[in-house]
Amino acid sequence: MSITRRTLIATAASLALALGLQPAAAQQPTQGGDLVMISTQTPRHLNPAVQSGIATAMPGTQIFASPLRMDENWNAQPYLAESWEWAEDGLSLTLKLVEGATFHDGHPITSADVAFSIETIKANHPFKTMFAPVESIDTPDDLTAVINLSQPHPALILALSGALCPIIPEHIYGDGQDVASHPANAAPVGSGPFKLESFAPGEQIVMVRNEDFFIEGRPYLDRIIIRLVRDTSASLLSMEAGEGDMLPFLTTSQGISRLTEADGIEVTDKGYAAVGPINWLAFNMRQGPLAEKAVRQAIGYAIDRNFITKALMRGVSAPQRSPIVESSPFFNEDIPAYDFDLDKANALLDEAGFPMDGDQRFSLTVDYIPGNDEQQRNVAEYLRSALGKVGIGIEVRASADFPTWAKRMAAGDFEMSMDSVFNWGDPVIGVHRTYLTDNIRPVVWANTQGYSNPKVDEILTAAAIELDEAKRKALYDEFQMIVGEDLPVYWINALPYHTAYDSRLGNVPVSIWGPMQSFDEVYWTEPR
Repeated sequence: MSITRRTLIATAASLALALGLQPAAAQQPTQGGDLVMISTQTPRHLNPAVQSGIATAMPGTQIFASPLRMDENWNAQPYLAESWEWAEDGLSLTLKLVEGATFHDGHPITSADVAFSIETIKANHPFKTMFAPVESIDTPDDLTAVINLSQPHPALILALSGALCPIIPEHIYGDGQDVASHPANAAPVGSGPFKLESFAPGEQIVMVRNEDFFIEGRPYLDRIIIRLVRDTSASLLSMEAGEGDMLPFLTTSQGISRLTEADGIEVTDKGYAAVGPINWLAFNMRQGPLAEKAVRQAIGYAIDRNFITKALMRGVSAPQRSPIVESSPFFNEDIPAYDFDLDKANALLDEAGFPMDGDQRFSLTVDYIPGNDEQQRNVAEYLRSALGKVGIGIEVRASADFPTWAKRMAAGDFEMSMDSVFNWGDPVIGVHRTYLTDNIRPVVWANTQGYSNPKVDEILTAAAIELDEAKRKALYDEFQMIVGEDLPVYWINALPYHTAYDSRLGNVPVSIWGPMQSFDEVYWTEPR
């Protein structure tokens, strides 16, 4: 077995403790060094203004800065905006930008860029509800942006942070080309702590220190290299061999256990509070058997959620039976659970007009996100045997990579698909998008199921502007009961996200956005 430098350092530290030697006091941040991140998520491009998800958010938050950022206690902190103030009526928010901030090409950042960015996100991002109440944005001077709202918007502050609101340059993206397919998405110019050096799709992303970053003395690191590794086992081996310094969004039970026991590696589940990740099975409701509510309910009863979480996922994942994570104050424990019941499943399929023909009623395909076998592929494979017991034939269809899967979802080219979708801190941002009729769009992680219920539209619209927490809770309770009956998706489990990292790293991100935030404060505790 090879001995890495990381192992030698860990062994030396253990020997020092055994000899009674005390560790040195915490060091000041060290300037310099590269950080190698391992990711199984392959981005189509690097512009979070028009694309959601882990793959784009991790590099995107290094390249682009947002007006605000959030700490680990859900409190907003200054970033591109040094201050912000609500109007007394709650219908406008004034941002004051830091002075002297520039994009990577030297152009100054102005309030016009903020206005352009928010308008672009509102028009193109799959989280349509995030900035839906934004009516206009005034720019009385270069450093002041006034966001005017048509109605109260309790989620706005959160929406102005992290990967949700990258400030993109109007002088580049405002050239008349379609922003969603703009060539700059693959070679973006932002104002974040790191500049893009190279992007080899499917291989790696290299970002270098922004010497002109608007926060003096930051970032500490020289480079961030994101190595794109499709195979989960290979990503674990890279960490154990010292070839990777950080592996975020780790979800496999084997991986969590292995890296927890590895020398020189720390593993934490902190940094995912706002993510609210749910693993689910999505139904394309536009045509075929899945257009029938009884069929979707039958599939729910035919799946053993406890077997999936306890056996397939070895107990690291908690069951999830709602579109709102069960740790949220908005979760309704009365939502239908669809506990495993083959008799109910068969009865519903008979009533829906799909009798057995031999040993099968009909067949469906199921897709899954590549790169996470335990949470995705293994569950898709399990569905083959589980649904076969009630006469539904299943073909598991693989995608070559994440962009292939995302393209299929956006185009509605699927029948069922495993999916991982986030609550993103507030239901307005991460939950509404899946269930609103007006968000049925050819965009991944929009309402790709084609679900439409006018009552749900009415409830979610009311909840989005309700400032009274008790009334808002009651609205979300009603919403969950309706979608629990309609079952546009079958919710399976909460993803057990962890971050594994080299123990010599300082300030590893543990805010509510975790790895999907700026790494300007991350440093090595010794020279690299």
